[in-house]
Amino acid sequence: MKNILPSFVCGFAASVLTTIPGLKEFGCCLVIPLAGGFTLFLDLKMNNSSLPIQVKKAIWFGFLTGIFAALFSTSLDIFITAITRTNDFIETLPQSEQIIQEMNLGNLAEESLKLMKGVANEIKRTGFSVFYSVIILFSNLIIDVIFAILGAVMAKIFLNKKAERI
Repeated sequence: MKNILPSFVCGFAASVLTTIPGLKEFGCCLVIPLAGGFTLFLDLKMNNSSLPIQVKKAIWFGFLTGIFAALFSTSLDIFITAITRTNDFIETLPQSEQIIQEMNLGNLAEESLKLMKGVANEIKRTGFSVFYSVIILFSNLIIDVIFAILGAVMAKIFLNKKAERI
C-alpha cells in the first residue's frame, strides 16, 4: 500500500486539476506528466526510497499514476455530466457535425452523426450515457497512462542527475 499511495495521491490530484476549466486543455501534456514525475518524488520522501531510480520503477509508477488519474477523471466527468446534463461533447457537437459533413463520407458520416446525436440526447435527457462513459474511460486510460509514464521517466532522469551532483 505504501508503494501505491504516491500514485494514488498524484493521480487524484491530476484528475481534479484536469477538470478545472483552463487547466483542462493542458491536462495531457502538462498536468498528467507532472503528476507522473511528482509520484517518484513523493515515493522518495514517503518511503525513503533509494537513488538511482530504475527505469522499471519509473514506468511502474507512471503507469499506476495514469491509471488512477484516468479512473478519477472519468468518474468526475461522469458525475459532473450527471448533475449538469451537459459536457464538452455536447458543447462541441455542432462543430463536429459540420466537420463530418464536410468530409463527405457518405453512409459512414450519417451513421456517426446519428450515434453522436443519440449519445447527446441521452446525456441531455438522463445525464448519463454508457457509450460516452466507456469511450471517455478508454480514451483517458490510453492518454493518461502514456503521458504519466513519460513524466515519470523524465523525472527519473532529473532526479538521478540531481543525485549524481550531490
